[in-house]
Amino acid sequence: MRARSYPPALAPSASHAPSYYAATLKESVATAALDGSIRCDVCVIGGGYTGASTALHLARRDVDVVLLEQSRLGWGASGRNGGQAHVGMRREQEWLEARAGAAAARDYWAFALEARAHLDWLVASYAIKCDFRPGLLHADHRTRYTAESRRHVEHMRATYGYESLRFVERAEMRRLVATDVYHSGTLDSHGGHLHALNYALGIARAAASHGARLFEGVEAAAPVAEAGGWRIATPSGTVHARRVVLACNGYMRGLSTEVERRVMPINNYIAVTEPLGVALATSLISNGAAVADSRFVVNYFRTTPDHRLLFGGGENYGYRFPDDIGAFVRPHLTQVFPQLGAAKLEYAWGGTLGITPTRMPFVRDLGAGIVNASGFSGLGVLMAPYTGKAVAEALLGERAAFELLGRIPVPAFPGGPALRWPTLVAAMSFYALRDRL
Repeated sequence: MRARSYPPALAPSASHAPSYYAATLKESVATAALDGSIRCDVCVIGGGYTGASTALHLARRDVDVVLLEQSRLGWGASGRNGGQAHVGMRREQEWLEARAGAAAARDYWAFALEARAHLDWLVASYAIKCDFRPGLLHADHRTRYTAESRRHVEHMRATYGYESLRFVERAEMRRLVATDVYHSGTLDSHGGHLHALNYALGIARAAASHGARLFEGVEAAAPVAEAGGWRIATPSGTVHARRVVLACNGYMRGLSTEVERRVMPINNYIAVTEPLGVALATSLISNGAAVADSRFVVNYFRTTPDHRLLFGGGENYGYRFPDDIGAFVRPHLTQVFPQLGAAKLEYAWGGTLGITPTRMPFVRDLGAGIVNASGFSGLGVLMAPYTGKAVAEALLGERAAFELLGRIPVPAFPGGPALRWPTLVAAMSFYALRDRL
C-alpha cells in the first residue's frame, strides 16, 4: 500500500490530541498489532463511537469482527468533542414533522430516546467511568428566539409527552449561568455531559471483552471487491472481510466518493481553564448542567469534576488548525464570561467533525456489503453509539432502525468535486456572520 499524505488536521497520529481528556484518561484499551493477512466476517473502519459500538454489538452476537483505527481509538471527534449528550435528532421534531410527516417524526423521537437509554446501558453494563452528569441547557443569545423556545417546549410536552424539557425565563437564566449574554432558553434534565474520551474507550473496551479484534495505527485503503467479499489493504497487512462498515465521519479521506459528497469535515475548537475552585466554578453554572447556545457557530461549555471550565467556541473550514488554539477560543469564552479574562487556559485542542447539508446523519447501504454511518454534525455522543448498534443489527438481518435512518434525505453538497468545498465555506461563513448581526 502506497503511503498517502494528508493535510495537518486530518493526518494520522500515534498519540491523542493534547486535550484535557487525554490528560485525565482513566483506562486505556489493549490492542493487537496487525501483521500479515487476516480474515473476518465484518471489518469496521474507524475507532470512534460508531465503529466501536458496531464492533461491540456484532461481537456480542458472536460475529467475528475486526476494527481498524488509523490513529488511536477515540482519536477523532469521539475523543475530542464537548461531551454534551443532547436528546433528540440533530434537527428538532418540528423540522422532522414538516419534512417526514408526524408518524415518521414520532419514530425518530423514539430512536432518540432509545439512544439516550443506550448510553445508560453502556455505562452500567460495562462500568464505563465517564463522569456522566445530568442537565443540558440551551441558551438563547437573541431575544427573538424566546417565543420559539417557549413554543418548542410546549410542543414537546403536548405532542411527545416529554416532561424532562422545560422553558427557562430570563431571570432564571441569569441565575443558572453567570453572564448577561443570554435571554432565555430550555433545560433538558434528561440530557447531560460526560468525559468524551473515557466514554469512547469504554465502548471499545467493551467490544474487546466480547472478542472483537481491535487494531490501532492501521491506515486502511479503500475496500476492493474480491470473491466472497472485500479486501482492505493496510501498510502492515491485509484484511479480508465478507462485509465492511465505514465509520469515519469527518476522516473519510478517499475511502468513498459517495460518502464524501455528503459528509464534509469542519474543525471546531475547545479550551479548558486552570482549576477555578469550587466557588467560582459553581457560580458560572449553578446547576452543573452543560450549556449550548443558539448561535449557528455554537458556543458550548460546562464545568468539569475538578472545577475547570471546558469551553468550545469557534470553527474554521480549512484543513489546518490555528497555531494558537487557546488564543482562537479565548475571545469566545470571554464574551460569555468576561470575569474569566485572566484565567489561564491549560488545555486547548481542535477536532474535525463530519457535517451533512441537512445536518442529519448519512446512514446507508453503499451496495454489495458495504455500509456507511457518519455525518452526525456535532451530535454524536448519543446518536453515534446507538447508530452503531443499528448498523450491527442490520448486518444481522434486523433492519428496522437502520432503514429508519436510511429514509432521512441527505443530498450531496452542491457544486461537484471542484466547487463543493468553497460552496460549503461560503454558506458556513454567511451563517457565522449572521450570528454577529
